[in-house]
Amino acid sequence: MKNNKNNSDNIDHFNVLRKIQNNPDASQRELARELGFSLGKLNYCMSALKSKGLVKVNNFKMNKNKLNYIYILTPKGIVQKTKMTIKFMQQKMKDYDELQQELSKESKLKNFKFDR
Repeated sequence: MKNNKNNSDNIDHFNVLRKIQNNPDASQRELARELGFSLGKLNYCMSALKSKGLVKVNNFKMNKNKLNYIYILTPKGIVQKTKMTIKFMQQKMKDYDELQQELSKESKLKNFKFDR
């Protein structure tokens, strides 16, 4: 069960890192909406990413609206996102190959049944 939770967290963290890299000045509310997360879930993910040193959060001290923040991937965050991207793509390619094999087997079975 814990492995499932870790995998889910990794996917969530990967998606948050991608969104931050693509739109660093998005608010947490915007990020949560785009990701389909509750604001609480996004806060949980952001805290985890900050504690791992993958994301840096800056607010604009001179800005009157103190709620404006910018989210920046740290160099460590960029490296981690790259590794996660590679791992994600490898898993998708493996899934694709497995599905292709299943379809091939089903197709052979189907042809065998109709040839009789």
